[in-house]
Amino acid sequence: MLDFVQNFPCFSILLCMFAGIISSALNGKSAKLLNRCVLILITVMSAVLLVYLVGKGESFVYVAGSFPAPWGNELRAGVLEAGMALFFCIIMLLSLLGGGYKLDLELEHGKEKLYYIMINLLMSSLLALIYTNDMFTAYVFVEINTISACGLIMIRQWGRTIEAATRYMIMSLLGSGLLLMGLVFLYGITGHLLMSNIHTQVVQIAATETYRVPLMVTIALICVGLAIKSALFPFHNWLPDAYGYSTVSSAAILSSLVSKGYIFLLIKIIYRVIGFNIIQDSKVINILFVFGLAGMIFGSLSAMKEKDIRRMIAYSSVAQIGYIYMGFGLGTTAGMIASIFHIISHAASKSLLFVSAAGLSDVSGDSTDFFDLTGAAYRNKAAGAAFTVGSLSMVGLPLFAGFISKLLFAQAAAISSSWKMLPTLVVLALSTILNAIYFMKTVVRIYTPVKWNAVLHSKVTIKDNPVTAFALFLFIVLNILLGMCSQPVMNLINSGLHMFA
Repeated sequence: MLDFVQNFPCFSILLCMFAGIISSALNGKSAKLLNRCVLILITVMSAVLLVYLVGKGESFVYVAGSFPAPWGNELRAGVLEAGMALFFCIIMLLSLLGGGYKLDLELEHGKEKLYYIMINLLMSSLLALIYTNDMFTAYVFVEINTISACGLIMIRQWGRTIEAATRYMIMSLLGSGLLLMGLVFLYGITGHLLMSNIHTQVVQIAATETYRVPLMVTIALICVGLAIKSALFPFHNWLPDAYGYSTVSSAAILSSLVSKGYIFLLIKIIYRVIGFNIIQDSKVINILFVFGLAGMIFGSLSAMKEKDIRRMIAYSSVAQIGYIYMGFGLGTTAGMIASIFHIISHAASKSLLFVSAAGLSDVSGDSTDFFDLTGAAYRNKAAGAAFTVGSLSMVGLPLFAGFISKLLFAQAAAISSSWKMLPTLVVLALSTILNAIYFMKTVVRIYTPVKWNAVLHSKVTIKDNPVTAFALFLFIVLNILLGMCSQPVMNLINSGLHMFA
């Protein structure tokens, strides 16, 4: 008999899906209310599930409809899945609260409910990618995730967002195609779609060296496909426009959650489908390592050249995705733990930056140009403080989440006995310096006093939106908690990886 709490993964996915369907029959305000209620409910369920799994000390498999594979479908929940689901729910809720005040201005009348349909479907797909134990189900929700994210980008009907959505869709479909080809090959050589069953066959294939070349091609296709979808350098050209010109909430959600859903699926494939040791032997992680290092440098250099604050933050995401893949490429458990923690710390920091940047823009004539943002932190104190905290975290100062990430990456590199140690430490140091240059330059700019003149006539002090200010405060608290109380989070990650294996 299942404990009732073991139904929560399935309930969470279905609640979001049905909320999306029901929202189509509601007006904008009702759809917004429904979305908030569902998000709060699944956040509570995820928290209860996490506490249950920590106490239980082992994962469980939920068989949908009591039909075993291959006829039925399976969900699997361990502490890592439950913890990631809880964190995704929190970031989604805070991003919507932080940027919700601008939706009425950013969306055409009548499109509010469409926006929340996309949000509900996106949340459903993220939860499914976290919990699913079936590769074909994962692919289906990858596509739902792609379509929902594309809808969030292009819901602002103007030229730049339509162009950005088109570029995003082209690159995402390329990644989806490679992923599907990899899954087809995987099914062809194993005869299974369930992750655990695939893993059993892959271990036998690796041991006997039958189908060795097809297996290596399959691993490469899956890794490259998901790397494209998560904007690993050099497949990142769609990202600055997609993040820079979408709504405030959409930018925060896209940068913090969408790419992380694909990355979490890749982690599951590495551990539970292919096997960590087999991935190491395939040398594919060396490719991820090199492109990760390149992304850390070129993403930061691109951010330095930007004069638009939102595009600068977007390019910074390219560098941060590089950090995650660099950690994968180290090929060690310590590197994987560092990458997973960075998924969390980056999501907490980047959504904070996008929401606070919108607040700074509001008091600067709705401009995102650096020159026009001069002194903006004095005109919107909450946004200024929040942007400063997010920047310090991205640079990696102690007390904030980003510091723990970089410390973990440095430790993982230092204990590595391979040739990767020196390049990792050098690029990590160089990337940190570049981060400091463009983020601290922006912080100095927003705290530089400016005199009133005709050009800056719209720069007046605007009273902080209380809901947005509250969301920014919670983001700051979350960032500091991750920086000061990181050990329990790392223990959960470590325990979750052991459950994966």
